[in-house]
Amino acid sequence: MAGRDLRALFSTNDRGVQCVEAFTNRQMQWELVAAALGEHLRHTAGPGFDVEDLEAPRDNIMVFHGVGGIGKTTLSRKLEAALASADRPVQWGEPAWADKRILPVRIDLARSAGTDFEQLVLTIRAALSMLGRPLPAFDVALRRYWEHQHPGESLEEYLRRGGLAGRFGQTLPQQMQSAMADVAQALLLPGTLGAAAAQVTGSLARALRERRQTVRALAGCARLADLLEAEPDLDALSFYPHLLAWELAQLPAGKRVTPVILLDTFEDVGDRTHRDLERLIQRVVWLMPNAYFIVTGRSRLQWADPALQGQLDYTGPTAWPGLAGAVIPAARTPATPPGGRGRQVLIGDFSPEDCDDYLARRLSRDGQPLIPARIRQTITDRSHGLPLYLDLSVLRFLEIRRTREPVPADFDHDFGALIARTLSDLTPDERHVLRSISLLDAFDLTLATAAAGLGHEAPAMRLIERPFVRENPFGVWPYHLHGLVRSTIRSADDATDDRWSARDWERAAERALAALGTQWSAHSGRDRMLLVGCLRQGLPLARDFRLDLGWLADAAWAYVSDSVWEPIAPPARTGGTSTLETAADALVELLAALARRQHEHRSVTASRLTTVTGSGLLPADLHEMAVYYLAKAHRDLGNSTASRQGMQAVADGGGRLAPAARRGLVHLARLAGDFPTAYATAQTLGWAGRQHRVEGDILWPHGDMDRAAAAYAAARDQAEQHGVAGERATSQAQRALVLAFTDPDTADDELHLTDQLLAGLDLRATNFTARIAALVRDAGTLPGLETARALRAEIRDTGITAAEAVLELTLAFHHAVKGEQDKVRTVIHRLRELARGGDYAYYTDIAHFMGGLPLTAPSAARWIDGADTVRDRWRTLVIARRRALH
Repeated sequence: MAGRDLRALFSTNDRGVQCVEAFTNRQMQWELVAAALGEHLRHTAGPGFDVEDLEAPRDNIMVFHGVGGIGKTTLSRKLEAALASADRPVQWGEPAWADKRILPVRIDLARSAGTDFEQLVLTIRAALSMLGRPLPAFDVALRRYWEHQHPGESLEEYLRRGGLAGRFGQTLPQQMQSAMADVAQALLLPGTLGAAAAQVTGSLARALRERRQTVRALAGCARLADLLEAEPDLDALSFYPHLLAWELAQLPAGKRVTPVILLDTFEDVGDRTHRDLERLIQRVVWLMPNAYFIVTGRSRLQWADPALQGQLDYTGPTAWPGLAGAVIPAARTPATPPGGRGRQVLIGDFSPEDCDDYLARRLSRDGQPLIPARIRQTITDRSHGLPLYLDLSVLRFLEIRRTREPVPADFDHDFGALIARTLSDLTPDERHVLRSISLLDAFDLTLATAAAGLGHEAPAMRLIERPFVRENPFGVWPYHLHGLVRSTIRSADDATDDRWSARDWERAAERALAALGTQWSAHSGRDRMLLVGCLRQGLPLARDFRLDLGWLADAAWAYVSDSVWEPIAPPARTGGTSTLETAADALVELLAALARRQHEHRSVTASRLTTVTGSGLLPADLHEMAVYYLAKAHRDLGNSTASRQGMQAVADGGGRLAPAARRGLVHLARLAGDFPTAYATAQTLGWAGRQHRVEGDILWPHGDMDRAAAAYAAARDQAEQHGVAGERATSQAQRALVLAFTDPDTADDELHLTDQLLAGLDLRATNFTARIAALVRDAGTLPGLETARALRAEIRDTGITAAEAVLELTLAFHHAVKGEQDKVRTVIHRLRELARGGDYAYYTDIAHFMGGLPLTAPSAARWIDGADTVRDRWRTLVIARRRALH
């Protein structure tokens, strides 16, 4: 279904270009209409249906709502065409009621169309003139109304001037005149053909009251006399559709027709305060239960809300059961509407496939798409599936094509027209809130109101009901803006009268940042999801608007304290420089580097952190954080001298990370093989320095697995008491590793617990420890070393030397258990390569001990219990495993 696109046609001189208004699928919406209309037809054909029953609930309406530019008007037009004939898209299929007579009547309620209520009623009646017969009950009442409200004005001329005569033919005045004449004749009025409407209707009302046989054809309409006696004003006109419904019900079975009235652009009917026109239209829907209404607009109908009682005549879920259910989301199928009766449907964005199909068919030459595939892809990605954006991009393509060949970069573009479309029916306060929340990824009512700087939530409450506000009830904040609407408001040229200045945007950013901080601090800082959400939203605000860090500094410390490392870095600043210029720039880079180090080589982490520390932009405590984690990266890379310098500087500073830095110095002493010094210093660390875990790290290289396991268990339990998830998982993984050497069966349970504690955490090194522990558990029975080789490659990609050294030690254990001394020597060679910088040299000693091999050179390691004791422990572990297997 496609027609000529005149705008595009008159945008190019190239007569070879085919410009069509492409219509893309919307099959789900059609299926919903077809199913609902089929249900309506069965209901009205049932023996219990009474068109004059004014108390029965109404289910004769469906609402399609969505953001401006989503394609509601196009859908309304295509539904009209599909209902008018069998010429439907093939994929829409044949409805079950295809043999029924359907009369679609589409009415555009846009302000620009100038449709008032009087014209709406006349449009419905003019459409029914196609039945070819008068509808006397309605026609007599309408003639009286017309002569009273439009004295001396010809109805025929009015219909011609308003376009109704051209649309539906010119038979309505004649049918009305025929109805008047027939009634006058039945009443035996003198001068039958020239009788005035007031005379006819007055006589008819009296005849109905007196139950005269001459008007028995109309006597069945119980409320006709009351309507004829009422003052013929606009309010009375709104009740006349009851007469239309009654007349339709009198048609012979073979002549029955079901009007389907499509009311488009319903948002222009009024607002939440002024519902006068909406009240009149609602009466039409209620009083014509045998007609079906399809409403398209930006917002769902609120008729099922009991709070509207008094503003509208018919309200509440009992009156409108189909409008009371949850909104059917765009992806829901007709078979699964909420409660089986949902009649409020959110029109969703086009899928990427639909976007490409639309663009490919919109402009063509010789049967081939005029817009190249790469440009279609760029437009699709940028559009967020909004048809209006696709439409504007097509016109932009033709505009650029006048002077040169368009390229994909031309369509990384925002259209100011989208702002005007979005803001057109919002109040000033709603527009203010909308611009404010465009700074946020997600929000709730409190956050939106605070970001806007308002003292009341009403504008935000109204705004969240708009279709461009989406809801995710499982998020930290439930609401977010449609992606394209948000990006356009933020970045497009705003030509509206109330557009914001740069200072307005900055003040809004300050308010939003402060509001986020208030929400985080109100939850005592222990809500991890809220913390991460506040950082993800607050960091770009501070960076992009060059704001002071404020609460972000404390939040950064809370973020690192749990050692969880969720992705937190905001997208790069659009059109900005990568140079660090403010403290916010430096903090964003610092936290991004810490989170990404779980996925990048440690050399990349070290480089990024070196940039941060060299900028000098961070306050002293956050600068210390950067120095500490840079020292950790150096240690992972084997750069012990640089790591020791950084750790010592942080330890000497006495700040928050001083205990952790002292722990780092202990690790460096351990890596150098100075175990007595490391162990003695470890006794001074306490919880802040993770004393128990450090003790375990020192004990297990000595082969003292029971004491090491106990130390790790104490570290795990202590971390759980303090609520530090990352430390708890790391200590448990280390416990699983040491127990895997002594008791593979117990290690199974410990690894299972490790997996549970690691769930939801992003700890690369700890994950490596757990996988290595699984290899230790299976040592001596490994069917091959493919898993170990793949793990080695992963570890090398991260630059974590410690993990690679433990993996090689695991392979030495495996080969020693199997008695493969040559392979143990191969492992020893690889360990020597890892230890060329001086650290991890004692790992080669342990490999010799496992294999029962003599040391080939004096060892630099200073063992706490002496080398012979350590040798005996490791050799005993190998022999015990060998005996267990055989």
